Amino acid sequence: MDVDRPEVLLTGLLFYDLVLTGLGKAPTPGEEIWTAGMGCGPGGIANLAVAAARFGLRTSLATVFGDDFYGAYCREVIGDQEHVDLSLSRTANGWPTPVTVSLALPQALDSARPGGTPVADRALVTHGQEPPYSQDELMGEVPEARTALVHLEAEPRAWLAKAAANGTQIYADVGWDPTQQWSRDLLDQLALCHAFLPNETEAMAYTRTGSAVAALGRLSELVPVVVVTRGGDGAIAVDQTTGEYAEAPALDVDVLDATGAGDVFGASFVAASLGGWPLQERLRFAVLAAGLSVQHHGGALAAPGWYGVDRWWRSLTDPGLKQAYGFLADRLPADVGPPVRHAPVTPPIPRTPVGPRASARQH
Repeated sequence: MDVDRPEVLLTGLLFYDLVLTGLGKAPTPGEEIWTAGMGCGPGGIANLAVAAARFGLRTSLATVFGDDFYGAYCREVIGDQEHVDLSLSRTANGWPTPVTVSLALPQALDSARPGGTPVADRALVTHGQEPPYSQDELMGEVPEARTALVHLEAEPRAWLAKAAANGTQIYADVGWDPTQQWSRDLLDQLALCHAFLPNETEAMAYTRTGSAVAALGRLSELVPVVVVTRGGDGAIAVDQTTGEYAEAPALDVDVLDATGAGDVFGASFVAASLGGWPLQERLRFAVLAAGLSVQHHGGALAAPGWYGVDRWWRSLTDPGLKQAYGFLADRLPADVGPPVRHAPVTPPIPRTPVGPRASARQH
């Protein structure tokens, strides 16, 4: 086995995220609202990449950076600070890095959940253009990797079949369908996948079922490992390769910003899976990492990594959680690394020059 091959392979669209928190309410037209908090940093596919890298996984990212301030800053954070391999990535001359402004709105009672569970929401405003390089162009001759974390889209990507043929285990999620058609054709791509990790709304919509449990059962007929995330209700999962079923409740935490929590969940589940952990431990670990991430701004730089998990474990006093997460005593590495850096209020001037930069691979 090649010890230098990536443990996690990723490709997708990068964003520069600006997150505003502490809003008393959503703004109305013509109104100015001052916020109590702000953070910025890489977003989009960077959420998965940084979350995986912070668990010590060799992570390779194929994405496109704009040749602007935002692109230079994101490249420096992802590559230099977080040690993600960017040799498959390119900087595009004249292409602006997509920017998202996220407004983290106050918690409200969700009448669809028993007891009216408090849930946080956010509004997103994004500017961006289609990148000049496709995922297939970025991947080229798809490198062999232990796993790939992918976002399934209606149009299948050719590189995905090549990765599966290389023996790469594909862990997939899916996004909201703006057409709300929820075409079952998308599920055909699960034949290439080892695991599928949708949220309950997506899972029920694609399977035409009325509950997360029913959706889990239907999806388990299509892919070996299925995880359905349920927000404030935690997550459920089944692993057909081992015959395991697991449930994990969400952590009781104050939510500052839910941006990227699902990505942190997915990367953490992969990290635990690569460690060969039982399904119950994998699920609880992913729930924990996602719960820790929502207490900080943004997605990528909110990922806790081993340092954050270790800090939580050492400060834990709740006997119930001590018992439920007792497996961490044997799972945490001896060296959990330095303290992670969270999203700054404003970005520093990047050391990387802003301007055209040659691709790592010329064509």
